[in-house]
Amino acid sequence: MEGDEAAGLLAEHGQCRLKTYRRRWFLLAVVCLLNCSNAMLWLTFAPVADQTAAYFHISLEMVNWLSILYLLISIPFGLVATWVLDSVGLRCAVILSAWLNMMGSIIRMFSVLKFMSLGSQNYWYLFVGQCLCALAQPLVIFSPTKLAALWFPDHQRATANMISSMSNPLGILIANVLSPALVPEGRHIPLMLGVYAIPAVTACLLATVGIREKVPPTPPSASATNSTSQPFFTGLKMLLRNKPYIILTVCFGGGIGMFTCFSALLEQILCEKGYSNVFAGLDGALFTVCGLLGAFLLGLYVDRTRNFIESTKICFCLSALASIVFAVASRFRNQAIALAITSSIFGFFGFAMYPIAMELAVECSYPVGEGTSTGLIFVASQIEGVIFMILLQALTVRVSKDPSSTCALDQDGALDWTTSVLLMAGLCTAMACFYVIFFHTDYKRLHAETSSSDMVKAEDTGSDDVPEA
Repeated sequence: MEGDEAAGLLAEHGQCRLKTYRRRWFLLAVVCLLNCSNAMLWLTFAPVADQTAAYFHISLEMVNWLSILYLLISIPFGLVATWVLDSVGLRCAVILSAWLNMMGSIIRMFSVLKFMSLGSQNYWYLFVGQCLCALAQPLVIFSPTKLAALWFPDHQRATANMISSMSNPLGILIANVLSPALVPEGRHIPLMLGVYAIPAVTACLLATVGIREKVPPTPPSASATNSTSQPFFTGLKMLLRNKPYIILTVCFGGGIGMFTCFSALLEQILCEKGYSNVFAGLDGALFTVCGLLGAFLLGLYVDRTRNFIESTKICFCLSALASIVFAVASRFRNQAIALAITSSIFGFFGFAMYPIAMELAVECSYPVGEGTSTGLIFVASQIEGVIFMILLQALTVRVSKDPSSTCALDQDGALDWTTSVLLMAGLCTAMACFYVIFFHTDYKRLHAETSSSDMVKAEDTGSDDVPEA
């Protein structure tokens, strides 16, 4: 009888672990699809700005605001998103973001439906839809670290975080390639809006129907078993008093902001020196693809070695070096190969830092909730990104028309970005040096898990030593 009971318990435990395994990867797939879809909706119009402006009879500045809305809305709503993740839970956060994302994508389609027409004001549908998608973005971007902590064992957390986090730049890459392919002319805008709504609707259906549990049936790690996350406001106060976390937030948040500027301004930086839009698009694609590869390889490495600090410091330094080379090479003509190689290296090491630094934020701030620790970095990166974007554009200089320039020139001429790219390289170098010199921390979560595991083993050993009555 005792043998049958033991076999039954083992079978039940095995089924529970299998169920957890399946739910874990399903949830990861949903978050990846949602992250990718949200990034695609963000940059839907940037690669086809001229066609969008002509179709809706609006200016290019208004088209640019469709992307800038994401940055502005995510700053205040980012704090709300961190509270939702740590107080309400991952399941509700993912489902809420999926519905916001889907509703935004559908409302954007109202702008091209005749029976919903507002005449010359149809573009307001686009703005309302983009605002809803922008509200979903912080919830989507903050989810990977929480997902990895709750559902994955400690030796898979960095990899899981890497996979779900890198689906965002993958969505950016898809948008940059797909939008021009779908819209050779302005009349194809309705087709593009319909295609971009498909992933959003699919992710919403999968999240609503498939995600049923707040936490896994079998906790994958000691920190997930004995969750001691602080209340939101208590955790926020702890973070603001945590010196290593503040250094990580300023440096890494600035790095994300600089990468945002690089992606948004790349075509404008290169066109003044005669590089075509096709080359700028290829350069941006290399930047993203190599970044995805770097993040994948570094995620696997860190899962095995736990060298969070060493990996991020090395990558930060190499990224800063690549930014210096890019700043110099981009000021000369006919340097396509050098620019392509430099952008690839910049992306390879720069993107590789992203998931590892998010895991490091959790390690140095434990037991503060994962949503709060990663969310504050994201909010800081958006603020710094807006500041960098305004500053870099303010430092440009108008130059007279150059026959070799490929910029879409207006009556005032093209923009020279020499001072701006040199400042960008200088800021990257300064942040890297500051991070390397001053950032030091213990791996608090890993130490807590090790202590918890040792206590469990000691209790098991003690129980084995107790003689039977």
